[in-house]
Amino acid sequence: MGDWFTQTGHGVRFEWGAVGASFLAEETPCLVIVDVLSFTTSVTVAVESGTRVFPYRWRDETAAVFADRMGACLAVGRSAATEESPWSLSPAALRRAPFTPRLVLPSPNGSTIAAAAEGSTVVAGSLRNATAVGRWVAGQGYGTAERPVVVIASGERWPDGSLRPALEDLLGAGAVIASLRRCGRGRLAPEAMVAAAAYEGIGDVATTVTSCASGRQLADGGFADDVAIATELDACQVVPVLVDGAFADAAA
Repeated sequence: MGDWFTQTGHGVRFEWGAVGASFLAEETPCLVIVDVLSFTTSVTVAVESGTRVFPYRWRDETAAVFADRMGACLAVGRSAATEESPWSLSPAALRRAPFTPRLVLPSPNGSTIAAAAEGSTVVAGSLRNATAVGRWVAGQGYGTAERPVVVIASGERWPDGSLRPALEDLLGAGAVIASLRRCGRGRLAPEAMVAAAAYEGIGDVATTVTSCASGRQLADGGFADDVAIATELDACQVVPVLVDGAFADAAA
């Protein structure tokens, strides 16, 4: 893609997935990652408790090696959580699990995007902390033509590995963008304007996310509590920022 794509003059932009994040990270000083079901929601739950969260791309044997190197506990898949390994990608499981100061959280979407955004300020946004994230990002001077921010909706994956745009991430990204606009960041790219309008136009965000494809999939799999936590609108004030490879609260 050429300069027409990267040099728009807009302070707030919106894009999808890991490819979009890796392409724009070189041009953007700040990226907000939104993976509502469930990576960034889980990050907010863990960081609220004081845990530093290390994103990791793969849930394979290398994840255990990485966790050991970081001196961290390793989160397992939702269905693999046990009494011995209670930490998982499930925000409800993280809320119940014993405190751990350091946690490796593998995720094919949110963690992959965090890794792709090396060199930028990377923030974990969700429906739970959208207002707090917008305020912090604007307060750091991001969201202007000179210091733009890109809000990345993670999306999900089709069986062939390609991106499946996900409604919950569109709404979560729109919530962050709407917060940025309330903070005076008015130079929104058209894509960002549409994302914000989608969020502001939904009367009942929680019901919409609960009934969308991803929400139904989780609920049918026995993880309705994860959807309920993900739709706790603005219940969280932490702003997880990636520092030295781990997400920690910007105010800590």
